[in-house]
Amino acid sequence: MKKNIILYVLLIFLILVNGFFLFNYMGINSSTNRKGPQSNKDFIVKELGFTTSQLDEFKDQSKGHHKRMMRMSDKIKNLKDELFGKLSDTLVKESTIDSITTLIGNVEKEKEKEVYYHFKMIQQLSTEAQKETFKAIIMDALRKGDQRKNGPPPGNAQGHRPPRPN
Repeated sequence: MKKNIILYVLLIFLILVNGFFLFNYMGINSSTNRKGPQSNKDFIVKELGFTTSQLDEFKDQSKGHHKRMMRMSDKIKNLKDELFGKLSDTLVKESTIDSITTLIGNVEKEKEKEVYYHFKMIQQLSTEAQKETFKAIIMDALRKGDQRKNGPPPGNAQGHRPPRPN
């Protein structure tokens, strides 16, 4: 009987701990810490302090932006899958590799232009004070992007290295 009581207490404790972790990781994060295009859009609107008329115009003009970006990202993914799927092929023409990489570059170019024109639209909607804030946000984002490209990966000070030979 005493063995069963210990097991029941342990079982109740584990259920409570699991409930706590499920609530913390799934409940709070899913509603307050959203990531992605919607939270980015909300961030810009909040930081710039758009009026209701600016907000309505912003929503109207940026309707297809996310879909276009996702469509281009999917194209790039498919092209890269095709490119790296050829690694196991014994004979691949250089012109095939050049063609696929050129297509990837063209889609990346279109993607960058889409982002540029989207930001340009936001800037055109903004007042002079909002334009200065927007410029600071963009410059800060560019600096952080440069740090991620040039610096070591986050989390591990030593980075990922292959094992040393014996």
